[in-house]
Amino acid sequence: MDILERIKQLVRDDRIILTEKAQIEMEVDGLTRRHIRDAIVNARAITKILRSRNPRTGSAEKLYVIKGITVDGIFIYTKGKIDKAGTEEVYYVFISSKRSTD
Repeated sequence: MDILERIKQLVRDDRIILTEKAQIEMEVDGLTRRHIRDAIVNARAITKILRSRNPRTGSAEKLYVIKGITVDGIFIYTKGKIDKAGTEEVYYVFISSKRSTD
């Protein structure tokens, strides 16, 4: 299974975590969790993969930028990573979750 399909499956299974920053951006843009889920599931590709360092642990991690469209026709930009919450794998949207400006 490729990375995008793995992320989509996590989102379909509602194994998604939104940070406070992502939730604030969603509120500002009038977006719901459903909008974010739809946009990721409907995305055709990962737009960009960024290499980053986790600020807490210093370990290397990959961030996935995904631009997708909701069933309402709203273009949404998300940035997140695959991570663990306890023993369960989740998609962690922790940087952005907002309307795309592209």
